Amino acid sequence: QVQLVESGGGSVPPGGYLKLACVGSGATITHYGLAWYRQAPGKQRELVASISSFDILEYADFAKGRFIISKDNSKDTVYLQLTHLKPEDTAVYYCNRADPSRWWDWGQGTQVIVSS
Repeated sequence: QVQLVESGGGSVPPGGYLKLACVGSGATITHYGLAWYRQAPGKQRELVASISSFDILEYADFAKGRFIISKDNSKDTVYLQLTHLKPEDTAVYYCNRADPSRWWDWGQGTQVIVSS
């Protein structure tokens, strides 16, 4: 059973920067297509960015030009760099497989708060 642990969230002012990380146990997660998702209060979970096993990157429109997804196979870790943060980016951020039909159990996520 794969367990995912996200970290790196925090509270930053608008325009701020955070780098999120996700590690897993029970599998070599970077062998799979992975994605970052987020869920804001009262809203559905949404896809932020994905990285395929062949390192093909895709971004939601709101993430393009501001967020960068990457992975380090040697550390079996996937990252999400968040730049030029806006208050509407406030959410809990999660990582999981990019294919919703193959999602692992969700981790606790990491909270991102963007506020002045």
